[in-house]
Amino acid sequence: MLLRLLRDHLGRHRGWLVAIVVLQLTSTLVMLYLPSLNADIIDRGVTRGDTDYIISRGALMLGFSVLQAACAITAAWYAARTAMAFGRDLRASVFRRTLAFSGREVATIGAPSLVTRSTNDVQQVQMMALMTCTMAVQIPIMMIGGILMAMREDLGLSWLLVFVVPALLATVGFIVSRMVPSFRLVQVRLDEVNRILREQITGIRVVRAFVREPAETERFASANDGLTDVSLRAGRWMATMFPAVMLVINVSSVAVIWFGGHRVDDGSMQVGALTAFLSYLMQIMMSIMMGMFLLMQVPRSAVCADRIAEVLDTDSSVVPPERGVDRLDGGVLELDHVGFTYPGAAEPVLRDVSLTARPGQTVAVIGSTGAGKSTLVSLVPRLYDATSGSVRIGGVDVREVTPEALWSRIGLVPQKAFLFTGTIRSNLLHGRADATDEELWHALEVAQARDFVEAMPEGLDSPVVQGGTNVSGGQRQRLAIARALVRRPAVYLFDDAFSALDLATDARLRAALAPETRDATVLVVAQRISTIRDADLIVVLEDGAVVGRGTHEELLAGNPTYQEIVTSQLSAEEAA
Repeated sequence: MLLRLLRDHLGRHRGWLVAIVVLQLTSTLVMLYLPSLNADIIDRGVTRGDTDYIISRGALMLGFSVLQAACAITAAWYAARTAMAFGRDLRASVFRRTLAFSGREVATIGAPSLVTRSTNDVQQVQMMALMTCTMAVQIPIMMIGGILMAMREDLGLSWLLVFVVPALLATVGFIVSRMVPSFRLVQVRLDEVNRILREQITGIRVVRAFVREPAETERFASANDGLTDVSLRAGRWMATMFPAVMLVINVSSVAVIWFGGHRVDDGSMQVGALTAFLSYLMQIMMSIMMGMFLLMQVPRSAVCADRIAEVLDTDSSVVPPERGVDRLDGGVLELDHVGFTYPGAAEPVLRDVSLTARPGQTVAVIGSTGAGKSTLVSLVPRLYDATSGSVRIGGVDVREVTPEALWSRIGLVPQKAFLFTGTIRSNLLHGRADATDEELWHALEVAQARDFVEAMPEGLDSPVVQGGTNVSGGQRQRLAIARALVRRPAVYLFDDAFSALDLATDARLRAALAPETRDATVLVVAQRISTIRDADLIVVLEDGAVVGRGTHEELLAGNPTYQEIVTSQLSAEEAA
């Protein structure tokens, strides 16, 4: 998966990659030549006292050193740009794929895990891309070239390489093989910490209300300690690598000096050649150490690449049609024998649900908790797809309509009103980007939100924090309703969108909505009888099945389930 991600996303920057390869190749070849040049200066200049030769060859060596440094710096600059562009493209790919997910995929992978994969995991793979760009060319050339150049300097001493190189490779390979499972577990534990942290921050009011701070602190501490333990285990192996590698390098250097000194003493080898051989040994070791750094990053990056690839390879259960209808006429909403079952569930959430809502008509859905009301609403904009039956708008199955055409006809106010970071204006413009200020204020007035928005110092430009937590629950709901009104859709979906409003505000809002939605189809899910009693049609759900339909009066007269709901909320006089 790691190779695949690098191939697919780094391949888009071939021009930069070619420049990196050329520069790294030049830098490495020059680096390999410098020890031989230095040996030549020692053997033919220093030992003979030839100052002119030392100066001329030294100037040449200095020029090559400047060239090598310039190539290395330029290659690193191009590598950094390429790696950053790679990370940008990969994050964009994960984000686009996540946006295409239905609620099923988001629930399966988990929101905290998706955040981790889009940030930490991408960063790890991006680091791997950077190291690949800077080292992939240099390591093999320096290692193979160093061995050949060392043999060229003195073949009789080269037998040491037969022991040194395999020993170093075996040491590094053993330690890296122990690091892989630890790095894989680190990412799992990191997901767990993010999940708990997200829950605790989001539910801080509940934690405080039930005095659960000690228990939540203990739960987070347990997850945090688990992450720490696994990270320490991986860190210990990582820390072991450096001393082990340095031990092999130091022993090798001592061996070269010892055996090389004897060869110099008996005249089989010159001092300059011994110096060059030692330099080439250091270059070989350096290339192996660079490979070690690369190998240290590979296990963690490989784990992260697997997790990223899981997101990229997950197909949404809500698939856009290949040649879908790109225009819908009319706003007749039909549910025809609809059923829905969540993945892995033993029983369906919805069973054989049928209803029709026409423009100018308000259809309400009511039922006990868990009856399937919100699931039913989610099927209309294709947040989920029905597992049986069909959902149609304007006579066309929603599965045959392009997402843009479908969503442009729908104004959804979800059960949990969510506002985005920005301003009230930017949130309302989610409904329609070209809406005027006059239209925004009108939508706020209908949604009974104009008063509190006008009272804010900056009006429409008042800031909204993530999730809209700087306004009350009722204000969030009214702003979400205003956002749907700005769109002017053919079908309004209110999923328990009035639950946070007091009865007086609820009544004013419904009265103001009536003329605004006169030509639109309105589907309302509600818990309160007062919210839906004036609907043209009320559908009663119980255990996912329709157990009654009619007006408030008709159901009150002959439907036991509806009567039970009514009597649980209203007195006999209010019900009448």
